Amino acid sequence: MKALVLAGGTGSRLRPITHTAAKQLVPVANKPVLFYGLESLVAAGVDEIGIVVGDTAEEIRAAVGDGSRFGARVTYLRQERPLGLAHAVLIARDWLGDDDFVMYLGDNFIVGGITELVADFRAHRPDARILLTKVPDPRMFGVAELGPDGGVRGLQEKPAAPRSDLALVGVYLFTPAVHEAVRAIEPSDRGELEITDALQWLLDRRLTVQATTITGYWKDTGNVLDMLEVNRSVLETLDGAVEGDVDADSELIGRVRVESGAQVVRSRIVGPAVIGAGSVVRDSCIGPSTSVAENCVIEGSEVEFSIVLGGSRIDRAGRIEGSLIGRTVHVTGAPRAPRAHRLVLGDHSRVHITT
Repeated sequence: MKALVLAGGTGSRLRPITHTAAKQLVPVANKPVLFYGLESLVAAGVDEIGIVVGDTAEEIRAAVGDGSRFGARVTYLRQERPLGLAHAVLIARDWLGDDDFVMYLGDNFIVGGITELVADFRAHRPDARILLTKVPDPRMFGVAELGPDGGVRGLQEKPAAPRSDLALVGVYLFTPAVHEAVRAIEPSDRGELEITDALQWLLDRRLTVQATTITGYWKDTGNVLDMLEVNRSVLETLDGAVEGDVDADSELIGRVRVESGAQVVRSRIVGPAVIGAGSVVRDSCIGPSTSVAENCVIEGSEVEFSIVLGGSRIDRAGRIEGSLIGRTVHVTGAPRAPRAHRLVLGDHSRVHITT
C-alpha cells in the first residue's frame, strides 16, 4: 500500500505567512503540520510515500528530504497548478501503479492517527473509503449524504444547500478502481477535478464506497484560528521538560517544555506551552496554548494562545493573544508615541486593532 500526500496548495487563507513559507510547514507545537501526517502514515505501516508538490517544492524537499528521518521512502510528484484532488491522483498514476493507496492532505491534522482505519481497509478492501465528521457549516466542504443503513448515498462539493452536515475529512483510501473515475470526470465550475465527483462516479457504477464517521479531533489547518486550535490540542498532549535554563526568579506552571539552549529569565510561563531551542524569554509572561519557536526573543511582554515562528522578537509589546507571528518578525511597543498606530504590512495582511 502506498500513500499520496498533497502538499502543493498555495495557502491563500494563511497569507501573508504563506507568501514566504509552505502552509504545510507552518509549525504546530514547534513541528510542521506535514510531519504529523507523515508520522501517522508510517505508524499505520505505509512507508512508500509520494508527495505532490507545487510552487513550494524546494522548501518541502528541504524539510522532508528522502523520508528516512520518518522511516519512509519519499518520491516527489510535480503538479504544475493545483487543479483539484482528483487531478493529483491523475498525475500520480504511473507512480501509484496498481497499488491500493491512502490520499492524505498535507495540511490536515487528525488526533490519534489513522492506523485502525488503514488496517480495516486492508482487511475488507472496499473500492474507496472516506472519513466524515460533522461540521457547523458544510457549505465549505465536500459533503456526503448517508442512507438509513449508513451507506454513502451521494456526494457534493461545497454545495449551496447541503443535504447533510457530514464533511469529508482530508484522508481517503482507494483501490486502483479510482483511476478510471478520475479519467472519466470533467472539471467542475471552478475548473478543478473534484475528488467528490470521482467518488460519485464510483457510486453511480455500483462500486463500493464506504464511510467512517469520526468523533475525534480533526482540523484543516488552512486558516489562523484553526492553526491555533490545533496548536492548543497538540500542546495538551505534551509532557513538560526543562532542557534549557530557567533561573530562580522564574516560575513554570503546568506542562511547560523548555528546549535545549533556551533561557527563561525573571518570567512566568503557564502551560501547556513550549519554548523553542535557543529562545530567550525575559521579564515576560507566556500564557497557555503558546508555542515559541527556535531563536526567538520575548522581553517585557505577555503572549497567550499564540504561535511565534523562528527568529522573531517581541519587545515590550504589552499583551498579545490569538496571534500567528511569522519568521523573523519584530514586534515592539512605542509607549512615548502619540495615540496612533504605525504599521508596515505586506499584501493580504489582516490586523485587528482595539480603538
